[in-house]
Amino acid sequence: MIVVSACFAGFDVKYNGSNNVNLKIKKLFDEKKAIPVCPEVMGGLSIPREPAEIVGGDGDDVLDGRAKVMTNTSKDVTEQFLKGAYDTLKTVKEVGASVVVLKERSPSCGSTMIYSGEFNGSKRPGNGVTAALLKRNGIRVVSEENFLEYLEEQEL
Repeated sequence: MIVVSACFAGFDVKYNGSNNVNLKIKKLFDEKKAIPVCPEVMGGLSIPREPAEIVGGDGDDVLDGRAKVMTNTSKDVTEQFLKGAYDTLKTVKEVGASVVVLKERSPSCGSTMIYSGEFNGSKRPGNGVTAALLKRNGIRVVSEENFLEYLEEQEL
């Protein structure tokens, strides 16, 4: 069993109310081999919602209280991002997932790259809040960009 960002399975949970459907991931969901999660919605944020970025660091810094997650109108949504991350971790542990596939560049889910926190479209290396928490707990996190490599390894 794997856990995947719900937007990959076709759920309209992105900040703008759309999805990032990935047909290979959706197939796993349809075959009951994947469980969808959206940390931002699990944390209590609405659909649609204001775009948010990590300001002052990355997900590890948010977990350590050194950075915040802010919307483009300067609303602090750090608490919701933390709640969603911990709820996702709980789900991953409950289902015994061996891997979690998360959306790259997201302030929750980015596993190697996130937006800069300046709301200008620029990106920088780093983890989102959920990806950082999962990695701290020894859970393998991959993005949609390296998911095919994972599939080849597992022969799913």
